[in-house]
Amino acid sequence: MKQKLSFFPVVLATVLLGSCSDNKTQDVAATSDTSAPAATSATAGDSGRVSGTPCDIKLANIHFTKAINGADTLTKVDKNGRMAFRVGAKKDFFSDPNDGKLSNNTAPILLAKVDNTKPFTLVAKVFPGFTAKGLYNAGVLYIYSTDSFWQKHCFEQDERGNHRIVTVRTMGTSDDNNHDIVKSPSAYMKISSDTRTVASYYSLDNKNWQMVRLYKNNYPAAIWVGVSAQCPVDTGTVSHFEQISLTQNSVTDFRLGN
Repeated sequence: MKQKLSFFPVVLATVLLGSCSDNKTQDVAATSDTSAPAATSATAGDSGRVSGTPCDIKLANIHFTKAINGADTLTKVDKNGRMAFRVGAKKDFFSDPNDGKLSNNTAPILLAKVDNTKPFTLVAKVFPGFTAKGLYNAGVLYIYSTDSFWQKHCFEQDERGNHRIVTVRTMGTSDDNNHDIVKSPSAYMKISSDTRTVASYYSLDNKNWQMVRLYKNNYPAAIWVGVSAQCPVDTGTVSHFEQISLTQNSVTDFRLGN
């Protein structure tokens, strides 16, 4: 009896220990199996995605090779290099920082690839297609890394009907910064980087520049810059761009923009 009593606890302990060991192995395997797809899914999310399709639009000083939301089908360039950029109803590019109700990433954008390890400057004279009911109508310059990491630099119509310079920076969600009122029908607009700093400017004469935004260049080595038109509320409009230029240098004075 003593031998039997001592035998059964040993067997029982061995069985239980083996059972626990097996269960732990199964749990680890199950955790590994379920976490791998989650990690893959996160990697495959739109945080690193750049939408669009290849295009081939060459101007004298810039070559657009990517079109978002069919931008290449909505633009026409005349013999003087002036671009007419048509945009349809309720087209915007904005990621609502609150409940997402105002998010709308349907605006067409033309993009040119940039080596962000070198300085660059994008400039254009922008004639937005302002209309009587065109709230937030704008002609726009972009610096674009991914669909969730970008900045737009706009000449835009505000809630009171004023035409003003606006910048929106998006890192997952968008901010919204209204700057100066501009009464001219056009404005020169510029985004420039020396690889360390990015700044946005506007000018009425292409000589005297006003800085409206400056921040650290934390974009990756390969990025995009470009132009766009938006019409978030009205039924559509046409903006125009002249003297579009992309150069591999930067402003020398980031406060003055020259």
